[in-house]
Amino acid sequence: MEDTKELRAKAMALEPVVRIGKSGLTDTVLAEIKKQLDQKGIIKVKILKSFIGREDKKEVAKKVAEKTNSTLVQNIGFVVVIAKKN
Repeated sequence: MEDTKELRAKAMALEPVVRIGKSGLTDTVLAEIKKQLDQKGIIKVKILKSFIGREDKKEVAKKVAEKTNSTLVQNIGFVVVIAKKN
């Protein structure tokens, strides 16, 4: 796998492809994240403000990476960048 610096550079041009909303981390959302990771290798996930308040953004980011067996590359504001592990 590429190092974190290279992955962050790649992520700059990406738009969020999955959004975590009021319902939170449902099985459907996790399945979509896994599907996108398989296709693209690195993706951005946006955490909508309607979800924040129930859980901390950083905890959500860690949970997403853990449950999708991916690497947490970056977490800035409401956007999380994750990459597929080799």
